[in-house]
Formats: sequence, structure tokens, C-alpha cells
Amino acid sequence: VGLASYLLISFWNTRFQANKSAIKAMIMNRIGDMGLCLAFFALIGYFQSLDYQLIFSSIDKGSIHFFGGFFSLSSFVCFFILWGAIGKSAQIGLHTWLPDAMEGPTPVSALIHAATMVTAGVFVIIRSAPLFETTPSVLVITCLVGASTAFFAASVGLVQNDLKKVIAFSTCSQLGYMVMAFW
Repeated sequence: VGLASYLLISFWNTRFQANKSAIKAMIMNRIGDMGLCLAFFALIGYFQSLDYQLIFSSIDKGSIHFFGGFFSLSSFVCFFILWGAIGKSAQIGLHTWLPDAMEGPTPVSALIHAATMVTAGVFVIIRSAPLFETTPSVLVITCLVGASTAFFAASVGLVQNDLKKVIAFSTCSQLGYMVMAFW
């Protein structure tokens, strides 16, 4: 999502705002990627594999030592998968890149961002559903993130004057509903 967003947004490389928005999208997606990488590294370190069947069958048996504390492996992995999804799907906290991404060259590029690219985070959460089912605390956090994103983005979208920004905030709001519905 990061590189594709960067290239799509910065198509008009002579426009300063488009270049700023492209860099912002890249950085926000890299922050989300850090969370996904931490989750994947924990899974590889514990299971030596990323095979879903292996992980889903024995995820609740492990624990991990991280920054001086011990956490269940499933809570650790789910929290950082959620962190990645927040960055990829423009949820509250890392949502600011999507409205700025509408600096792309055409309304079609706005629709590409709004309809396809930002659903990657929601897909990762849904694909990891058996992991999330073992961690009620992370499910509550997931629900709160989704609900607050849905409400906030819908409220901000109501007062926007630019159609591309209305589409962006509407997309954030709908993605918030998708994340919240996972509860």
C-alpha cells in the first residue's frame, strides 16, 4: 500500500502539496508496517513458520518476553496485527494520510485509494480471526478503535468542502464500521 500510494499521489511531482501528501502516506504506512513486522517476527521466532494451520492450532500456548514484561503470544501478535491494520486501513491515530492522499491526479485515483487499497488492514484482521478470538482484551481494543474511527471520520466528513476529502473521510468511517464489526 505504501509504495503504490506514494507513486499514485506524487504523480504531479511539481505540486508541493502532492509531494508532501505522498511522503505522509508512505510514513504512515511504514508505521503500520512496523506493527505487522513485529507480529510476524514473533510468530517466526516462536513457530519458525507463518503457516496459518500451525499457528492457529497452538497459538494460545506460548508467551513472549518484550520490554521487560511477559505477554501471551496471542495477545502480543494480535495487538501488533491491529497496529498494522490501523496504519493500512487509516484508522484513528494513523488516519491522517488518507484525506491527504486525495491529492492524486484524478478522482479515479481517489476512488482507487478509497475502494481498494485501504482494505488491506481489514483483510489482515479478518484473515487472523482465529488469533483474535483467543484475546478478548485485544478484541475490545479493536472494537473501540473501529467505533471511534467510524464516529470521528463521519463527523469530520460532514464539514468538508472538497469532494475528494468527503470520499476519504467516508471511507475511513466505513472502514471503522468494518473493524468494529469484527467484535
